[in-house]
Amino acid sequence: MASEQQVRQYLAYWFQLGKKVVIDNGQTALLPEPVIQGDRYSQEFEDCWQLVRAPASGDCHLEGTHQTIAELLSPAWDIMGCARCSMPVPLPIIGTPDLECPCIDLPNWPNMEVPLPRAPISSQSRLIEIRDRLMKSQRQRATAEDNESRAS
Repeated sequence: MASEQQVRQYLAYWFQLGKKVVIDNGQTALLPEPVIQGDRYSQEFEDCWQLVRAPASGDCHLEGTHQTIAELLSPAWDIMGCARCSMPVPLPIIGTPDLECPCIDLPNWPNMEVPLPRAPISSQSRLIEIRDRLMKSQRQRATAEDNESRAS
């Protein structure tokens, strides 16, 4: 089952490639810009997400797909990486998956020469993780050197 966070990320990644979300049963297509602002999703993205989740918006789906956002949030669907382009794609838990990735109509995709879509990143958190790994590595090295000198 796809979590709400996975479905949000699915939309965010495809928005970054220019795919729109179709709402109001096909009457309107939205593409929030920017999608990411600093270490979080932009207000435009958050507003779009709230609109997609609102029952009054009717069936909403990513442009070029058939699965509604409500369906993706049900236990019948999961979000996995596409074997061709590694972008998130919906897969049914039971049954035959759609053979086409939403990237099928994007010219020149996949393109590994441009930055790939991403989720928001907290620079501070990432730096703390790197610091902690370095400190752990340093402690392990010191312990190994200490054990080596005792063995001599």
